[in-house]
Amino acid sequence: MRPSEQLRTANIDDWQAATNHPFCLELASGTLPLEKMRTYLAQDYTFIDNFIRLASSAIHHAPTLPDRLPLAAFLGIIAGPENTYFQRSFEAINVSDVDRTNPELLAPTRDFQALMLKAAKSGQYANMVAVLCVAEWVYLSWADQVEYDSETLPFYFQEWVTLHKGEYFESVVEHLRGQLDRAYEVADEAGKVEIGDYFQQAVTLERQFFDGCYNS
Repeated sequence: MRPSEQLRTANIDDWQAATNHPFCLELASGTLPLEKMRTYLAQDYTFIDNFIRLASSAIHHAPTLPDRLPLAAFLGIIAGPENTYFQRSFEAINVSDVDRTNPELLAPTRDFQALMLKAAKSGQYANMVAVLCVAEWVYLSWADQVEYDSETLPFYFQEWVTLHKGEYFESVVEHLRGQLDRAYEVADEAGKVEIGDYFQQAVTLERQFFDGCYNS
């Protein structure tokens, strides 16, 4: 079994709760109340800055150019189409100016921000890819299994699903899994424990983040 799969299996309860969350299922069906979507978008948009910091640090610490390039290319998606998606969605569902720029953060949002910065500052590539892998793999897992009507679903629901599925996004997740697999395999026992801890915290916080946005 691949190390990334071992880590996922070790956190399977929180993983399944996150990837089968009512928030995700209602978003894909178009039944998610807009107030919950406003909260989610405002909270999730705050991750972009620290995600870019974390990904940039991972690119810097990656062993080789071939290891760096896929994540560098993915940053262009985050800074381009994904950032634009947020701006268009803010307008479409009337997210307030304050929530667009300085929302009151939910506890899981604050904790995930702290985890991303901790991983980035750790100087350990394995810790960085553990958090990045969870962040993207969880989204692929829920988006890949939902059914939705692309013709009738509003773009702020439909595009959020399509941004997180398909051949390109699958390749991003596979790259991150491969990087995590190799980093875990060469780590000593203390390093394996540390990687597992970062992975576990990220999975738990993904679940808590969906819970917080859904129950807000």
